[in-house]
Amino acid sequence: MRAIFYIDGFNFYHARLRKNRQFRWLNVHALAQALATADDPNTTIDLVNFYTAYVSGKIDPAAVGKQQAYLAALKSTGAIAIHSGNFTISNRWVKLVHPPMAKPDGYVWPQPYPEFVYVATPQEKGTDVKLGVHLVRDAFQNAFDVAYVLTNDTDLVEPIRIATEELGKTVVVVAPVLPQQANRPVPAPSLTKVASRVAYITDADLAAAQFADPLPRDKMKPLTKPADWV
Repeated sequence: MRAIFYIDGFNFYHARLRKNRQFRWLNVHALAQALATADDPNTTIDLVNFYTAYVSGKIDPAAVGKQQAYLAALKSTGAIAIHSGNFTISNRWVKLVHPPMAKPDGYVWPQPYPEFVYVATPQEKGTDVKLGVHLVRDAFQNAFDVAYVLTNDTDLVEPIRIATEELGKTVVVVAPVLPQQANRPVPAPSLTKVASRVAYITDADLAAAQFADPLPRDKMKPLTKPADWV
């Protein structure tokens, strides 16, 4: 059984890893291997695709170095293809919720509260398009027997539908978060409808797939997990 993984890194981070720092030093190839062999011990993983966007230091200067360390860890496996998009920072007016919340915690908003505020909004661009295009291309080329798509992004419904319904491929949608950890159905019902089946990742799965810290590299300085990823 030939398997290819397509991991929506941005969606996975915000759904599962943003509030679970202890799992961020994640070897996604090891995770993919565990998920695939749990379904079929004879499965071989031909490729793990990891889709991400390079973060901007305009909002969090430290984020750039942390991401670079993590991407270097992924590259060190020699078994993960990284596909990058971009973040754009756009300034726009948005409606303020009442009562408003802010960081740092404890900040007190003066009253009366404004109706609108001018904010810098980071937006990820390009990765979901690449993921969808690669999935459909690989399905047309018969590059896999089963595809695993780790996402809860409904923008990917149509490429998954094409792969399953029009090309007869098996596509497993892997939910980035467990149902009991979400306040809505996961995966989204529209993704569940087009998927061949659904899989979930437990905290134990994430804990078992962590990189070593420090992570040795051949003829290069070992990589160290960011200090606050605990």
